Amino acid sequence: MKDELILSAHGLRKSFGQGAALIKVLDGVDLEVRKGERVAVVGLSGSGKSTLLHLLAGLDAPDAGTVDVGGEDILSLDENALCRLRNKTLGFVYQFHYLMSEFTATENVAMPLMIGGCTRKAASRIADEMLAQVGLKDRLAHKPGQLSGGERQRVAIARALANKPLCVLADEPTGNLDEETAEEVNQLLLRLSQDLHMSFIIVTHNHGLASRMDRTLTLHKGKLSESSA
Repeated sequence: MKDELILSAHGLRKSFGQGAALIKVLDGVDLEVRKGERVAVVGLSGSGKSTLLHLLAGLDAPDAGTVDVGGEDILSLDENALCRLRNKTLGFVYQFHYLMSEFTATENVAMPLMIGGCTRKAASRIADEMLAQVGLKDRLAHKPGQLSGGERQRVAIARALANKPLCVLADEPTGNLDEETAEEVNQLLLRLSQDLHMSFIIVTHNHGLASRMDRTLTLHKGKLSESSA
């Protein structure tokens, strides 16, 4: 169902430092994302956008608040259960691709599938299908050093989507690319989000990309609010 709630966070607070140096990065953030919804989060550098993604993914713990992903209260999970949830339920795309240089495109995409329990043969088949979807069917056996920057980021996107996650968390996914390549990758993300009916939360400085999301939220002084891109 399209109205199905995929991810929710309520009252998130996070500070860094101590005493007079204490900085409130998130000060009571609420967020709800529904199935297939595409949400952009914008804000100034240092406003806490990446911190927010880390809390939503369970990569860091809030000082206060709750995070629910796919019906699971992630703050109540032990580390093993949290790792399983991230593997099955969330996809991650970063500004830098973080591909393993010694492995081919297929092997890089297949890795999280095998970690999740797929056989090597099944994982490779799914990886090749996903790489074809991102326009890399002729680059399956290439290693990252043999690929362009845009191609490497496409592999990273294929890896994030391979497990068919409920939600993809993307942190400046085109921030390290030239303008033309960035637009190609943006178009790819938009197409995949529609074709695969996955939810996306994209942190971006690119207001052109933000304007094409279903909603744009601005993070300012620790608060998250609805905005126009």
